[in-house]
Amino acid sequence: MQTNDDAVRVIARLARVFETRLGEESMSLPQFRVLAFLSEGEWAASALADWLAVSRPSITAIVDTLVERGWVERHDSPTDRRRVLHHLTADGRAALASSTATLDETLGTLLDHLDAGERARALDGLDQLGVAMRRNREAVTS
Repeated sequence: MQTNDDAVRVIARLARVFETRLGEESMSLPQFRVLAFLSEGEWAASALADWLAVSRPSITAIVDTLVERGWVERHDSPTDRRRVLHHLTADGRAALASSTATLDETLGTLLDHLDAGERARALDGLDQLGVAMRRNREAVTS
């Protein structure tokens, strides 16, 4: 039976594997996370920082790099001129799709070492973890 300690270590190792693979694509894991979040819609820097659990200066630095690459654009909110919204560009969507495919391939390679039943359980476990994370985000933001 796996303990939470074991699961935490596996997640940390998987994050490192993903981080390494993204580095080969000239993208950091935080940049990937921002692009993934922005694929769901436009967000202010404060929402991005809250979602990523980083400081406002950190999110500004990440977004500045994404803007320089042409993957993200900033524009004034139509309802509040003091607020700046961020959204993905077409190039940002393409970069996210490419990086997602790379990570999907990486995960697939790892899962190839499991039989069909083990693979299905692993993927189901990841799906359930995603549900838990979404529910947590909803609970925290409501």
